[in-house]
Amino acid sequence: MNWTFTTDLAAFVSAAGPAVAAQPVSNTMLLSVSDSLVRRGTGAYGGDTPFFGWWTGPDGAVAGGLLCTPPFPVLLAVLPEEAVRELGAALATEPLLAGAPGFNARRPDAEALAEAWGRPVRIAEELRLYRLAGLTAPDPAPAGRARPATEADLPLLLEWVTAFNTEAGVPGRASEVFLRDRISYGGIRLWEHAGAPVSLAGFSRPIGSAARVGPVYTPPGHRGRGYGAGITHAASEAAYAAGATEVLLFTDLANPTSNRIYLRLGYTPVEDRAEIVPA
Repeated sequence: MNWTFTTDLAAFVSAAGPAVAAQPVSNTMLLSVSDSLVRRGTGAYGGDTPFFGWWTGPDGAVAGGLLCTPPFPVLLAVLPEEAVRELGAALATEPLLAGAPGFNARRPDAEALAEAWGRPVRIAEELRLYRLAGLTAPDPAPAGRARPATEADLPLLLEWVTAFNTEAGVPGRASEVFLRDRISYGGIRLWEHAGAPVSLAGFSRPIGSAARVGPVYTPPGHRGRGYGAGITHAASEAAYAAGATEVLLFTDLANPTSNRIYLRLGYTPVEDRAEIVPA
C-alpha cells in the first residue's frame, strides 16, 4: 500500500483516472478540475505547478487520488480509510505536500487530516453535495425567462463571476478562457426580466454520467425575487439536455437560504465536505 506523488498530469490521468471516474457523484469536483487541466493546460487555475497523487491498495489496484492546483487546497477523491491514514503520515515526508495550502475532503477525511497535519488548522468552508432526485419547478415562478449566455455577455459574466468569487472567498478573478469554454457548450444560463439579465447559473461539462451546477449568482439588488431558483432550475434542465444523468451541486452550509431553495427544486443531500486550512 503506498501513495505516489507527481507533477505529471498524464501519469495521474492514466493511473488514477479509472478509479476516480468509477464514482462520478462523490468525485465530481476532482473530475471536472482534472478535465479542465487536460483541456486548458496545467496553468488553467494559476501560474503555480499543480501536483497529483494516487493510492495503490494491497491488491495492487489504484483506489483513489488527489490533486492540487495552487492556491486552491488539495482536493481529495473518495479514498479508503487506510489511504487517508497514510496520507496523514506523508504530510511530514512528501516534498510536494510540504506547502499544501489546505485540504478539501469528505468531512471524516478532512477531520483525520486535520489531526495528522501537526499544525493549528481551521475549517474555512463546509460544503454539502446534493444530487437531483427529481426536478421541481419553482412555485411561485419568478418573473422572466432563461436563455443561454453568448459571447456578447462575456463582460457581464466576468463581472458577475468575479463578484461571486469574492463573496465565496474563491481566490482570483473570473477566467475569460473558462467562461468561453462554458459558453461553447451552452454551460451558462442567464435569467432575464424586463429585457435585462438579473441572475446567472452555470453547469460543468458532463463527464461520464454527471454534471454539476454552479456557480449560481444573483447581484444583491436583484435578490429576494426568486431569480436564483428560476435560473438554477433552468441550468439543471440544460445539464440533463447536455447528456448528464446525474445533476449535482454544492452548497455552503453557512447559507441556509440556498440550501432551502435547492431542496425545494428536488435536490437531495449526498455527503458533506470540509475545507481545512492553516489557522
